[in-house]
Amino acid sequence: MEVGKPVLVVFAVLFLAVGCLGGGGAAVDNDGNTGSTDGAHSVTMTVVADGLENPWALAFLTGGDILVTERPGRLRLIQDGNLVEEPVTGLPEVWVGGQGGLLDIEPHPDFANNRLIYFSYSAGTASEQTTRVARARYENGGLSELLMVFEAEPYRDSSKHFGSRLAFDSHNFLYISLGERGERDQAQDRLDHVGSIIRIHDDGRVPTDNPFLSAPDARSELFSIGHRNPQGLARNPFSGDIWSHEHGPQGGDEVNLIRAGLNYGWPEITHGTNYDGTPIGPTQQEGMEQPLYYWVPTSIAPSGMTFYTGNRFSAWQGDLFLGALAGRALVRLQVAGNEITGEERLLESEQMRIRDVAEGPNGYLWIVTDHNPGQLIRLEPSE
Repeated sequence: MEVGKPVLVVFAVLFLAVGCLGGGGAAVDNDGNTGSTDGAHSVTMTVVADGLENPWALAFLTGGDILVTERPGRLRLIQDGNLVEEPVTGLPEVWVGGQGGLLDIEPHPDFANNRLIYFSYSAGTASEQTTRVARARYENGGLSELLMVFEAEPYRDSSKHFGSRLAFDSHNFLYISLGERGERDQAQDRLDHVGSIIRIHDDGRVPTDNPFLSAPDARSELFSIGHRNPQGLARNPFSGDIWSHEHGPQGGDEVNLIRAGLNYGWPEITHGTNYDGTPIGPTQQEGMEQPLYYWVPTSIAPSGMTFYTGNRFSAWQGDLFLGALAGRALVRLQVAGNEITGEERLLESEQMRIRDVAEGPNGYLWIVTDHNPGQLIRLEPSE
């Protein structure tokens, strides 16, 4: 596909009906056993940047510049619609291996004035690694004034399930999603940072109203626990709530509404199974939260998420978009309050291993595809 050349793509939209289950959750059978067609949509896809190596996240800056992280440890700048050849300078050392590397990126809510960006990455040695989050001042293609604002403890020797997405709420608290690094029982250990959602101030301080602040058997940065590998995190701009999604094992991918101090169950409860088909545990247990939505029996491997607020796709306002790595599609979830009422699979193709999705300042949707080479693509409605 030629870079910068619009390509008209007319795609059928598959609407998948959902049904309510115990605990308020909803599930979709993604093997095609339920659902009905719901017309067709047309969209123009424009490849803005090509030749990216495993792009993981994108962020829009004041003035129209776009930053894209590459998991092997490079931060790339797209300026005036062109990929700048030299990577952004000033990154700390990034440990790259397995699922680890340079991961998410998020501008400060007041970026226009303070020029601060935040990014998550894996750090460590060949024998032990962890997830860190740092902030830096971004100007003229370089980073300065680097400050590490969070480091997950303890370190461990695992290249799996780092998470890790970043989101700010309306009070400028920073939320960080952390996977359980493949050690499932640790997601229930409150003295371990892994398998959790973290909440801190934008300079790394711990908020005085964090739910586990005074608990002797818990890390003060914890906001919620019991997560497997959350690779989606976003603030609902209509309610102010933080939403997350996470990878299940075989089936059981989840969308969750994140609340202070709650336990989201992994691995004590799950709608998924082991990869050999054997059960992991029950689907419900007192004191543990049910997801708003989940996928069975097959995982879609969700990654990245955004609520759509623009006018370009007016019928989609308020809906939640996420990439599907295994599902090879862009997934639209219809949202009504705190309920998910339907699902559409868009852009279904073997070439659509979508790692991140975001709404741009002009109301278009943007995606990055996790291939090698990967692409940054703008989606706009066809005339």
